[in-house]
Amino acid sequence: MADPKNDDFLDDIEAAEAEETEVHAQEIDGKAADLEALAAERDDYKDKFVRALADAENARKRADKDRREAQAYGGTRIARDLLPVYDNLNRALAAAKEEGELASPALVEGVELTLRELMAVFERHGVTRITPEPGDKFDPQNHEAMYEAPVPGTTAGEIIQVQAEGFYLHDRLLRPAQVGVSSNTGG
Repeated sequence: MADPKNDDFLDDIEAAEAEETEVHAQEIDGKAADLEALAAERDDYKDKFVRALADAENARKRADKDRREAQAYGGTRIARDLLPVYDNLNRALAAAKEEGELASPALVEGVELTLRELMAVFERHGVTRITPEPGDKFDPQNHEAMYEAPVPGTTAGEIIQVQAEGFYLHDRLLRPAQVGVSSNTGG
């Protein structure tokens, strides 16, 4: 026959083991939940880190592009301001050459040298001329029509006179060439 004291003792041991197993199960569940929370937090920080790296790289690229553009196009205002100087030197040279022998050879030579030096400075800084000729086709990307006139022997859209040369700074238009354009429809 079984001893009731032993049975109670065994029941107490089983109950204690069950309680201890329950406590361990709760601890494991709590630790698993903590681990999941930490993993989610880690993933969130990793996502933020990757985004911050991408933002920093984009900012670096943008700053590099801005620096290159400033370097290439920073002189736009002064280049535009020097274009009338170029025009006036050309006008002075043309007027002196029209006078022929009456013009001082030293003056003509000085204006020519100054004009060449100005063109050398333009070239060093990426300023190039747009030099259309009468008879060329009008290009609205590079030319500005100052007037239209029906000139015999020309076709519509043909340049009939160049009033001022145009200029580019690298690939940007500083000033279009100023031209007269034929409006002849007959040809």
